[in-house]
Amino acid sequence: MIVTPKITLSHKPHQFADMRNFLGCFFNISLKGEVWGWALFYGGIVGLAFGSAHYHLKPDDSRVMWDTLPMMIAYSSLFSSFMAERVGQRAGLICLFGLLLIVLLSTAYARTFNDLQLCMMFQLIPCIAIPAMTFLYPPKYTHSRYWLWAAGVCLLAKFEDALDKKIYNVNRYLISGHSLEHLCSAAIPVLFAIMLIHRTIRFQRLGDLKERP
Repeated sequence: MIVTPKITLSHKPHQFADMRNFLGCFFNISLKGEVWGWALFYGGIVGLAFGSAHYHLKPDDSRVMWDTLPMMIAYSSLFSSFMAERVGQRAGLICLFGLLLIVLLSTAYARTFNDLQLCMMFQLIPCIAIPAMTFLYPPKYTHSRYWLWAAGVCLLAKFEDALDKKIYNVNRYLISGHSLEHLCSAAIPVLFAIMLIHRTIRFQRLGDLKERP
């Protein structure tokens, strides 16, 4: 300290090489309504990692909801993000809160009546609705094909899970269908991360411009 000059406070130390904002620039998200959906989607994926691990350590009825609930939250958030992009951020937020309410009701129904039908239907609906709505509503961003790829991977994962034992027998007990389902499902958030990083805005929706403060 005696032989070196004084280091004064200035703006220079704060000018890092990478100044991108994680949710604003690194991930190309232009609306606050989309931030909620994508944040909850990836939050649900993190919760699913721990919940699924907890369930698979000792699969039973008491632990299955730890695997199912974060998955349903992730699906709800994903579909609301799609609605915010294709229809408008207000529609996306309404969809998000509505679907989260349905998640709670479906979970309560499953626990009360020991019936997972609503939960299973809830997981399949976005896989079918997103590809259908892709052709009805024009994309606001580029790289919209990733929505279809992710939906296809999701449907493939469901088939692998349904054919769990058959796949395990066919490949001579190398890997089960349920294990393949996990690997396919893990590719979905990766696909969306690639989409969010590389996409750009094609056009601004009039409704979104009016909703901006």
